[in-house]
Amino acid sequence: MIIRGRGLVEGKACGEILVSEEPISFYGSVDPVTGKIVERGHPLYGETIAKKILVFPYGKGSTVGSYIILRLARRGLAPAGIVNIESEQIIIIGCMISSIPLMDRPEKDVFKYVESGNKGQIIVRGKNGLLRIY
Repeated sequence: MIIRGRGLVEGKACGEILVSEEPISFYGSVDPVTGKIVERGHPLYGETIAKKILVFPYGKGSTVGSYIILRLARRGLAPAGIVNIESEQIIIIGCMISSIPLMDRPEKDVFKYVESGNKGQIIVRGKNGLLRIY
């Protein structure tokens, strides 16, 4: 299956898909040392985001989140790619400075078609984003 959307940060990545219908704050919800979700009560609590295609509605929280994404990338613990319903500046900037492919505004309801554990590929070129689910 292919889901098209708006491309925000160019790149191409493959990996296991990790899905959350809840927003994620990289400052406070993600441990920058381990790459695990540490926000108690979050549906992905205890999950590692490293090298995964992370699908979630939008980011939340402090602007420090952009630098947490960069810190994760420098440690090899960042997501391989991100798909949002609607990306906000914290996620966009974090992906830009970390060279993580990012797309949003998927043409289909990703939560109906994508499950954690699926294998996927995100390709972003210019204004176009593509999420391919295997």
